[in-house]
Amino acid sequence: MTTRPTVLLVEDEPAQREVLAYNLAADGFEVVQAVTGAEAELIVAETPPDVILLDWMLPELSGIELCRRLKARAETRRIPVIMISARSEEVDRVRGLETGADDYVVKPYSMVELMARVRVQLRRVRPATVGIVLEHGDIRLDTETHRVHRGAEEVRLGPTEFRLLACFMERPGRVFTREALLDRVWGRDIYVETRTVDVHVGRLRKVLTEGGGEDPIRTVRGSGYALG
Repeated sequence: MTTRPTVLLVEDEPAQREVLAYNLAADGFEVVQAVTGAEAELIVAETPPDVILLDWMLPELSGIELCRRLKARAETRRIPVIMISARSEEVDRVRGLETGADDYVVKPYSMVELMARVRVQLRRVRPATVGIVLEHGDIRLDTETHRVHRGAEEVRLGPTEFRLLACFMERPGRVFTREALLDRVWGRDIYVETRTVDVHVGRLRKVLTEGGGEDPIRTVRGSGYALG
């Protein structure tokens, strides 16, 4: 299976943060917490999460301003932001969405609904984590049955190669650095040398081309690897 998707939880109220973190972890997410907007901005710059849950009212740097900054930058604008706020007026919702928030949730909220909204956003950026069939060219990867086909033939991959292919197929064309692949495929808390990535990419290439098909993985010199 793929590594757990990461949610950055930005909330300065301890009780709210504890409840949210507990429910997110119980729902299968890796949770990174920040108390201020400035702290969250640093975290995103160092290790971009898959989804951000962002409170509007924060010390130092407001959630609305942080959202604006993240959506203005090419390297972070694709990260889904779910704004959480006690502001329930239509004008506030509109302001939050116009600033770039992908969703807007009003306090008090249903925890079940909030978890569903997180999964909706996650489906856009990491479909392999939510049981979806991914396709690219003649390659088909089923994240629920863990089966891969190239054309009519089934391709048998080890668990690491499967996760690696799923990562590539989520974002065809994107160049992944070795460090980014280590985070997504092996996990942030596991120490593995970057050379290991090259070894497993080599194994994946070998299996995918055994039937005579072209190598779908592109090496970008000095950067990393991409699918297509």
